[in-house]
Amino acid sequence: MSTSELQELHRTVAQLRQCVGSLRSRYGDATAVRRLSNDLERLDIDIHDFVERPPREIVDTSGERIPVPDTPYDDSLFRGTDTDDEGLGGLHGSR
Repeated sequence: MSTSELQELHRTVAQLRQCVGSLRSRYGDATAVRRLSNDLERLDIDIHDFVERPPREIVDTSGERIPVPDTPYDDSLFRGTDTDDEGLGGLHGSR
């Protein structure tokens, strides 16, 4: 995880903590607020574990990438058939 990703994660959790604090001020020790607080504690633990023992990054080995051109297909592919080129919205003839 990059430094900027980690900073963003900490910033987001801090914002979440602030929101849960606001809920606690408004609703007190309600069950849902306690669960949210517990979830925040779990996030802190998980972030710490992630930083201390980062998992191995996944490398995409799904295979060869085949480029798809963004130029229109040859119209002869669709002549005489009951289909049309459905590119961006399709060609609907006289409709």
